[in-house]
Amino acid sequence: MGGRALRRRELIGLAALAGCTPEAPPLQGGWVGTHPERGHRLRGSELPRPDGPPKTAGILIVGSGIAGLACTRALASQGIDDLALLDLEDQAGGNSRGHSLAGSPCPLGAHYLPLPGPEAREVGELLHDLGLAREQFGRTVWDERHLCHSPQERLFIDGAWIDGLLPPPDGAASLAQYRRFAALVAQAQREVGFAMPSHRAHWTAAHAALDAQTFAAWLDANGLTDARLRWYLDYCCRDDFGAPAATVSAWAGIHYFASRHGFHAPGDETAEREPVLTWPEGNGWLSARLAAPLRERIHLGRTVLRVGETRDGIELLAWNEAAGAPERWAARAVVMATPLFVSARLLASPPDALRTLKQAHAPWLTANLSLRERLLDRPGAPPSWDNVRYGSEALGYVDARHQDLDPTPRPPLLTAYLALPQAERATLLGAPWTTWARRAVSELARIHPDLPGKLERIELCRFGHAMSIPTPGLRSSAELAALNAQRGRVVFAHGDLGGYSVFEEAYTAGVEAAARLSL
Repeated sequence: MGGRALRRRELIGLAALAGCTPEAPPLQGGWVGTHPERGHRLRGSELPRPDGPPKTAGILIVGSGIAGLACTRALASQGIDDLALLDLEDQAGGNSRGHSLAGSPCPLGAHYLPLPGPEAREVGELLHDLGLAREQFGRTVWDERHLCHSPQERLFIDGAWIDGLLPPPDGAASLAQYRRFAALVAQAQREVGFAMPSHRAHWTAAHAALDAQTFAAWLDANGLTDARLRWYLDYCCRDDFGAPAATVSAWAGIHYFASRHGFHAPGDETAEREPVLTWPEGNGWLSARLAAPLRERIHLGRTVLRVGETRDGIELLAWNEAAGAPERWAARAVVMATPLFVSARLLASPPDALRTLKQAHAPWLTANLSLRERLLDRPGAPPSWDNVRYGSEALGYVDARHQDLDPTPRPPLLTAYLALPQAERATLLGAPWTTWARRAVSELARIHPDLPGKLERIELCRFGHAMSIPTPGLRSSAELAALNAQRGRVVFAHGDLGGYSVFEEAYTAGVEAAARLSL
């Protein structure tokens, strides 16, 4: 899909989805979850003037995504009570929020968390605190209710479903390339070193050399041109980074595997598939539990317009969306837990590193689909939690009810994901919801032709700047290094500081920002 022209058969499918046939009733649904118009208040040239004295807090945190929640939690755990967390949306959690459709929970954004490695110690501590893990005889034991239930993943290829997402190699030469890539990833793990969060691995000239080129160029240079392998690596990059291998750096592409479980060619696996934690509402389960004890400190529906330093501290101007009026806040210090490009617009005097940083963000669409009955299935592997079509530029769908412990048979509740080219951001924000609903349904109908006639309701969530794209040179940049080390009254906390957007980076950034504040 992406930005390519639709083929004739897809146009026919779109006409059917518009309600021209009895099998495809008119779409019911709409936009949910985000309010792009609030963020665009920042484009106004004239700021409102609030009346009366300012609201006060010792520390202000701007942005209630995972980094903002982590920072607020860390400060509260230190006994600092005078906190206020502001966010323009009506629900905390950023890209990790949950939703409800047809009486069942489903995700709006991120939908799983890999089991953290030893470098993500703050995340490990959080998961223990939430009761997801415990220590037993010197090893970590995970609560199996929260691990992804089997079957976990499947891929639709050559007219049938197969287990797992890695396409089978197309002959001996294809398999040799799979094994070559696996060997190069293992070599990078040994000789270069990768960790998550990434700054826990010492940055070297070898990292910088990988970061200076695209992943696609590095693959070409190593003779890794097999179509099936390249599609899979593109899929992985779009899944984590929102952009293909031709856009992200080689450091990012290798980091995807080398910081986690490596890469194993078919038949060479030495371990079971990597387990992940997931919930019907995706990572909204985690953000809701982070936010719950902080409820009195969280102020939602506050669109921050300007943050400035004064002689005595911080002055912040916000728009109260419910009241339709401006608010002024005063504090000793502020944590900017917003995307870095947003922080650059909000700060009256942004630091040089923030002004000169070049960082791209991927648009993203999530579609939740409630069905009135079960779908007919193709041959092969049974319905799984994660379901992907080979060759597609969409990211497939998860079944939000797959993780439900209720044994009552019910139709699936599908959550489909599209990582979009940056050129489609304006269309994502400007086109009617029905345009995007038809596009999402058209993609799913390629593998489930009966889906349009069984669709009850579709609700879509759009993120104009969903995730930082780790383009060549970003992770090596002096600007990112400076922002990660920023101390004083203004500090930064966001997944953007790692150069890409995942839970482990964001949560760690929030905890570390709390330690860098000058109070």
